[in-house]
Amino acid sequence: MPRVRRNDYGTLRPPALGAWEPRLTVSVVIPAYECQEALDRTLAGLAAQTYPRDLTEVVVADDGSDPALRVPRIAPEATRIVRVPEGRWGRGWARQTGAEAAGGDVVHWVDSDMILARDHIEAHLRWHHLASYAVVHGRVGFVADDVPPPAPEAVFSGTYEDAAAFEEARPHGWTAEVLGTTRELRDEVAGAYRLHSGATTSVAAWLLKAAGGVNTSLNMAEDTDLGYRLAQQGAVFIPDPEARAWHLGTSTVMRREADVHRHNWSFLGDLIPDLRWLRRHPRRHWAVPYVEVVIDAHGATYEQVRASVDAALAGTVADTSVVLLGPWDELPLGRRASLDEPMLDTRLAYNLYEHEPRVRFARAAAESCAPTPFRVTCPAGWVLGPDSLASLVELAERRGYGLVSAIVQETAAGVSALRLERTAAFSRAARFPGADAPDALVDEMYGSIWVAAEDFGVVRDENAEPVGGDPTKWRASATRWRSEATRLRAEVARLEAELRHAHDTEAADAGRGLRGLRGVRGVRGLRGVRGVRGVRGRRFRRR
Repeated sequence: MPRVRRNDYGTLRPPALGAWEPRLTVSVVIPAYECQEALDRTLAGLAAQTYPRDLTEVVVADDGSDPALRVPRIAPEATRIVRVPEGRWGRGWARQTGAEAAGGDVVHWVDSDMILARDHIEAHLRWHHLASYAVVHGRVGFVADDVPPPAPEAVFSGTYEDAAAFEEARPHGWTAEVLGTTRELRDEVAGAYRLHSGATTSVAAWLLKAAGGVNTSLNMAEDTDLGYRLAQQGAVFIPDPEARAWHLGTSTVMRREADVHRHNWSFLGDLIPDLRWLRRHPRRHWAVPYVEVVIDAHGATYEQVRASVDAALAGTVADTSVVLLGPWDELPLGRRASLDEPMLDTRLAYNLYEHEPRVRFARAAAESCAPTPFRVTCPAGWVLGPDSLASLVELAERRGYGLVSAIVQETAAGVSALRLERTAAFSRAARFPGADAPDALVDEMYGSIWVAAEDFGVVRDENAEPVGGDPTKWRASATRWRSEATRLRAEVARLEAELRHAHDTEAADAGRGLRGLRGVRGVRGLRGVRGVRGVRGRRFRRR
């Protein structure tokens, strides 16, 4: 299976339509509610598909229609209707009910008011034969509102496709803009899921299950929420212009965009941390954190744990959670010497955060933190500055990195590093051979980088100032010391250039003079100027 870099699916080479041999089974799942006439057209289009009939089934999930929906005369042979459970309702429940009844290798969502071109499913499935982690989007054209709908017989025969109204159908404006500015999503890294639509989208059944299925509590935007969770499982999103489909008339979003946003944004901010504009409140708690910070408290003192956890919770990335690793299950429950028990530091750390909702205790970190998009692992005793997480995430987002390793300590025994991991990158790497050592796979598919932790405000606990105080003071200090760091680096570069010039021209006197400046070389990274280093680290701590 090929390894796609980020979302650049251009390395995949799908076969031409009609020139390949399918083998995967597909379940077309249609959520439907009191729409028999529209459903008849949709099923007629599915009955005419070029994809093999023996590999295709259709599951219509009836969301409580009265009278109940029925299978019309023109429909695929393997078409059946399942009912949403009594007392349940809505698009989320209908989609999930249909998916649970599906038996295909691939689940292909189709809305009940769509008309699919005859080779639509074939266009989708050829991508799934190349990459099992593909999520494929069809290309939907919106037919004018005043165009009369074709009869099911015309849909089955395909004669409607030549009609001027269908040839002149237009795409959704925002979708077309995104596709046009991202090379059909090939230049997207994290945001490709935003085009995920239930109108005509396909996904491998195993990937759908890994993402947790459809959120049954949602009656709108359930496809966007699912798309985001598929992205955290490492999906690559592929819009195929040859997978043609039509919607008769404008959609609800096109007619009532402001109302749709007003409704959906009331809950999407809770579920999708990537939508940063919905999380502007500085003190809200959210259902899905943006960053999970894992702090290993094994062998650490209470003071070290407290410094690390407090700093992680006090940063400018407010939607952060902490997973605190330690032998919590070994803490004795019975009578004990309160001041002298053997696991006193572990006990004190547990006492401190037992009722903090953003801290979770665990023996070991979970394999994945999905749907949280980023995980940071930090040794206890190392302290994040207020801007550390924001700066690390910004670097990863700007360059598309799957892994950022920030060196905190370098000794003869090796290098210790704080790690920022992109959940989607490590989820995708887990699908390939060599997943037990995923860093190389992540580097290949997303890229990675090593940086100095001190350049991102990470310091030892003894160098960190207590959390709290006036944030405007440390913000001003941070700006001042960034400027000072830039100036010092420029000075180092100038001096080193002079030194190289002196060496090349064998100007012994000049060389001796410049060698006297070699002590300044240690200013690189501010490591040689001890006083500056301490302030640089402290600049990120609130006073």
